Amino acid sequence: MTSNAHLKELGELLKNRRGELSPRTVGLPGTGTRRVPGLRREEVAQLASVRTEYYTRIEQGRIPPTGPVLQILARVLHLSDEERDRVFELAGKGTDLPRRHRVQKTLPVLQQLLDDLAFTPAIVMGRRMDILAWNTLGAALVTDFSQIPHKHRNFVRVLFTDPAMRTLCADWDSVARLCVAMLRAQAAKHPGDPHLATLVGELSVRDDDFRTWWGSHKVTSATIGAKALRHPVAGDLALKWDTLTLNSTSDQHLTVWTAEPGSPSHDGLRLLAAWTASFDGNSSVT
Repeated sequence: MTSNAHLKELGELLKNRRGELSPRTVGLPGTGTRRVPGLRREEVAQLASVRTEYYTRIEQGRIPPTGPVLQILARVLHLSDEERDRVFELAGKGTDLPRRHRVQKTLPVLQQLLDDLAFTPAIVMGRRMDILAWNTLGAALVTDFSQIPHKHRNFVRVLFTDPAMRTLCADWDSVARLCVAMLRAQAAKHPGDPHLATLVGELSVRDDDFRTWWGSHKVTSATIGAKALRHPVAGDLALKWDTLTLNSTSDQHLTVWTAEPGSPSHDGLRLLAAWTASFDGNSSVT
C-alpha cells in the first residue's frame, strides 16, 4: 500500500517538473508574463484530460493516481524514463511499458577519444550495435561507413549484408556468431525495441545463417576478443579488440582494435594510417 509520504513525494516531483516547463514546450500558446514560472495546474489537467481538482489532489499528495493517468502525466510533463519509473514506484503501480529511446547521439567524450586516436582503428556503437561514429582508421579498416545509408549503419547488418565483410574476416563464421549473440544481449536489454525487431526480421529473411544462429538463443556481452583480418591494403592482420563503456551510460561503447607492438600487424596498421593520411574520414551519426 502506498504511504502518505510516498504520495507527498510524488506530488512534489510532479509539481517541480510542472514548474520547469513552459507553455510553448507542451504546445500551449504563450500567455504573457506569469507571476511564477512553469505551467499552471489547470494547464496540466487540460493536457491530461482530467479535472483540475483531481490533478490538484494528486499534486497535494491526497490521492494516488491510476496507472493510465500516470502514463498520461508522464507524457504531458515530458518525464525521463527514470522519472517515469519513479512516479510509478511512488504511486505503488507497476509498469512494464517499454522504455522510450531518444535519438542516439555520440557522447562528446567518446567523440574526443575518436579524434585523438590517430593510429588506432575505433568505432562507437550504440543500441542494437548501431554504428554512431568512427575515426579515419576505423573506416579504413572495416568499411567506409559514410557511404552506408543512415538507417542501415548497424554493425551486424553490415556484417551479414556486405559481401566484402566475408572476405575481410578470415573467420567470418566465428565473428558473425559472436555478433548475433551480442545482439541477443541487446534484445534482452531493450525488450520491445521496434527497430531491433525490424533488423532481426530482415536478417532472418535474408540470411539462413543468421536465422539459425538467432534461433539458438546464445547470448553474450563479450567486451574483448581477437580478430584475424585479410585487408586489401594492410595485408593479414592479427588484432585484439577491446570495448570501453562509460559509467554515465551503458548504451554507447567505444571499440578499438590494437596489434602487438613490433609485430607485422602493428606495422600493417601504421601502413594503413599512412595510406589514409590524405583522407578526412572522421564522421559521426546523430
